[in-house]
Amino acid sequence: MGLFDNAVPGGNITKPLMIALGALLVGKMLSGKGTEQPVQPQASAPTEANPGDGGLLGGLGGLLDKLKNAGHGNVADSWVGTGQNQSINANDLGSALGPQVIREIAQRAGMDEQELLKQLSTALPGVVDKLTPNGQVPQQHQVASAFNS
Repeated sequence: MGLFDNAVPGGNITKPLMIALGALLVGKMLSGKGTEQPVQPQASAPTEANPGDGGLLGGLGGLLDKLKNAGHGNVADSWVGTGQNQSINANDLGSALGPQVIREIAQRAGMDEQELLKQLSTALPGVVDKLTPNGQVPQQHQVASAFNS
């Protein structure tokens, strides 16, 4: 998948995992199972219930905020920064994202929730690192472009 080829150990991101990452970071682009989410009018700011095109958490920034709010700020910062990426436990990731988000992503990707968390906890450090090559969180349209390439 181009940019993300060597983002995970073993160098292989499966299609279900790409769907999960897309649902988490870019929302309606990769909804899985061939279904399109209806385009919402831009009357209100994106929220968890109305994520717009920023994924279930409002994009990469929303994901990083969720991790920081759950006490994993140092881990998230290591992924964005230019140093060594710290790992995150699958259960800690699940707690940070919340059961509703995990359930939604698992359904879109057609995966078991525990397997999804295991794969996301392995993939996210490298994917976030690839999306933030200069230690800066990109604009949402840049994240979406990375998933389209």
